[in-house]
Amino acid sequence: MALNNTYDARLVQQETAVGAGVQILLLALLGSAIGLGPAGWLTGIAFAVATWAVLSRALHRTRPRSFGPANRVTLGRATLVGGVTALVADSFESAPPVTVFVGLTAVALILDGVDGKVARRTGTSTPLGARFDMEVDAFLILVLSVYVSTRLGPWVLLIGGMRYAFVAAARVLPWLNAPLPPSTARKTVAALQGVLLLLAASGCLPFWATCAVTSIALAALVWSFGRDVLWLRETSRTVADGVGRGRADEVALMLELTREPVAS
Repeated sequence: MALNNTYDARLVQQETAVGAGVQILLLALLGSAIGLGPAGWLTGIAFAVATWAVLSRALHRTRPRSFGPANRVTLGRATLVGGVTALVADSFESAPPVTVFVGLTAVALILDGVDGKVARRTGTSTPLGARFDMEVDAFLILVLSVYVSTRLGPWVLLIGGMRYAFVAAARVLPWLNAPLPPSTARKTVAALQGVLLLLAASGCLPFWATCAVTSIALAALVWSFGRDVLWLRETSRTVADGVGRGRADEVALMLELTREPVAS
């Protein structure tokens, strides 16, 4: 209750509004520097509005005491992702400058390792912050997959769409919603996706090497998701078996207690 009493809706909402404003400013800078087209502008603005709306709703629901320094870092990273998204949308009409595209993406990937450290050092780790960070990561991977797929083919979209397919499957299969144990391998694979896709998107590799790098990213992701799905499935079966045995024991005990005594 103390946290709810110190919630300042106006102050927290100002943070998200500033983030949306910075996003528009970045689009304006990109427009003046490289001539961002209508597709880039519309996509970038849609990203800014969607981020502001979703984040504002989440903050209103969780009612944190403050936005927090780690969330500010993640919001800054989301702004860069919005710029990358605008460049990718514009790439269907004209290819973006490699230096600008790689620069924005690289900084966004580097900052991915900063917000978590800031949260731990300042003691401001929250479920909302972790979810915000994860969603920004997932969307950046999706956008990079779209960009690389224009050169290699639609199969690359499996990389960006796998996490969203998992979330959709979890709505049908509730056992997929169970928490997973911490895994260094899972974190490593997740971090590699952005690096390998950026390398593939940079255009600095020959075609065969780009295919190889992207294939490695996809194979690693399939392995990581497959391992987690198998673990969740086995865990759900173990729990179900345990519940089933427990209920069977309860029924047996009730029958034993209600059985009529045999006359001697």
